[in-house]
Amino acid sequence: MKTVVIVGAGPAGITAARSLLDHGVTPVLVDESLRGGGQIYRRQPANFQRSAKQLYGFEAGKATALHRTMDELATRIDYRPETLVWNAENGRLDMLNNGHAESIEYAQIIVATGATDRILPVPGWTLPGVYSLGAAQIALKYQGCAIGERVAFCGSGPLLYLVAYQYAKAGAKVVAVLDSAPFSAQCRALPALLGQPATLAKGLYYRAWLTAHGIPVHQGATLSHIDGEQRVTGIHWDQQEIACDAVAFAHALRSETQLADLLGCEFSWNALNRAWLPQRDAAGRSSVAGVYLAGDGAGIMGADAAQMAGERAALALLEDSGVAIDHRRGPVLEQQLAGIQRFRHGLETAFPFPENWAAEAPDELILCRCEEVSVGEVRAVVDEGHWEVNRVKAHCRVGMGRCQGRMCGLAAAEIIAERSGREIQNVGRLRGQAPIKPLPFGVEVQP
Repeated sequence: MKTVVIVGAGPAGITAARSLLDHGVTPVLVDESLRGGGQIYRRQPANFQRSAKQLYGFEAGKATALHRTMDELATRIDYRPETLVWNAENGRLDMLNNGHAESIEYAQIIVATGATDRILPVPGWTLPGVYSLGAAQIALKYQGCAIGERVAFCGSGPLLYLVAYQYAKAGAKVVAVLDSAPFSAQCRALPALLGQPATLAKGLYYRAWLTAHGIPVHQGATLSHIDGEQRVTGIHWDQQEIACDAVAFAHALRSETQLADLLGCEFSWNALNRAWLPQRDAAGRSSVAGVYLAGDGAGIMGADAAQMAGERAALALLEDSGVAIDHRRGPVLEQQLAGIQRFRHGLETAFPFPENWAAEAPDELILCRCEEVSVGEVRAVVDEGHWEVNRVKAHCRVGMGRCQGRMCGLAAAEIIAERSGREIQNVGRLRGQAPIKPLPFGVEVQP
């Protein structure tokens, strides 16, 4: 077989690599991080000494097992950590490793790029001391520090409670947790959530633990603005306020789909994820021959599902290459993934998207911090008659900065949809552009 590349060494990528190697195929595994594990099982630096139980709580066993698999794979495959894939074109991936540009030709590729936070900006979100939930988790896991001395956690989704719990458990002062989802929504979601009782029990435990330890948890509470001049000094919500010196916020997760876009994959609207996602079949095959999708980068389903999807995509790749596989395994994995998908529907009921956010966002609110584009500037372009998101981007530069719309793109689409009176899926999606992520100056890129 020609070169098989896996992009992303999280649960999906590691499991895919393991499956390929078990069938005699040695892949190239490319990952941005120094050590494999992904975000949920992010590994601390080698000289840090916090135990797996301290870092991962209930998931310590899963994290340790995945890390052990990664350590074993690292000596047997072509593993390339600290390597950013920033472009895909003509059957080649352009990469950056420690400041050095390189390129690799692939025959088949498994895209396991994971997810990042969905950010809905609020006034004050650009102040020093404001982090996404995922960034706050990275600071705790990978850098061994808290983002502040008095931290507030805001937004919605399961990650909100998990990160707040992790901070409090580590000894940080958590002053409040603001969940925009009302308690009634979580009650309505209970029948669907009971399909994964162990996962539900962990979520209930985090919530109960916070309350039992005197941490105020406010349901149906929407963060209105963050106070401060030089840095964060407090937060406001529903005519209430509290002092703090750091804030972590996000509204669930969004899939990292830029690489799939550059690879030519077709996209379709996914109402559950409230986003455009690359199309794939139950086995992980995309619309492009030789391109396979796995994990949260193709739809948010969590770490357990990512491992299953990684294995399933690897089996599909092997089957398409004529390698003998156990054909009974694929349907089992697909059935398990379907069960988790039903649980995901319950989570969306429990943590609904705050659909009034766009209407209530003030004109002066900075939407795209790379280009310093305000909500009012986007609305002005819409009022001129432009409602397709790429057209709006061309007129006011929203999403045209260093992050290529990864942080502001979904929020911009919400503003455009609300202002134009259209459904969110009818304003289009930002087209992927290289570089997927910022490249430093001084890098020599070979033509």
